[in-house]
Amino acid sequence: MEAPDIRQAVHADLPAVISSLGQETYFIDRLILQDAGHGFLLIAWELRIALGDVYVWLAPAEEPELRTHLPGVALLTHLEVTPARRNQGIGTELLRAAERRLSAMGHDQVALGVGLDNPAALRLYRRRGYEEWPHGKVDTTRTEYGANGERELRPEKCRIMVRRLDRHHDRPCARHPA
Repeated sequence: MEAPDIRQAVHADLPAVISSLGQETYFIDRLILQDAGHGFLLIAWELRIALGDVYVWLAPAEEPELRTHLPGVALLTHLEVTPARRNQGIGTELLRAAERRLSAMGHDQVALGVGLDNPAALRLYRRRGYEEWPHGKVDTTRTEYGANGERELRPEKCRIMVRRLDRHHDRPCARHPA
């Protein structure tokens, strides 16, 4: 299967992204943050169909533990792939694209939080070379976006995973078929 085209989202992409991934309020919020320079939204495309996304948070972390132990480190948030296209390497390609871009911007590491109830994501991140940090789990807040645009904040305890960004860690990973 051919690798998806991964590029930074622009406002004109919004109808296609919402058609495939839903979450209109979320994507509008991310584009506003991107416009303000607080991060960037990458979308994986096949033709004009959005297959998945990842947002790279460049602003200071919301969690005090992350600001203390990882000051200035970019955070990967909201990595998702449409259900029909999971386990086809799209999530891995989104991670690679974000990591390459961050490395080109001069970042030497990246971090992310993974919920304790998400072992599939944890396996993906470990395959990509992410390691759990030594400072324990972190209480975070997950924002759920309803179909009507409403936001609901939910507490979530996360493992914090960190990866060094250098050319030695960007070797291809074996794809694991579904």
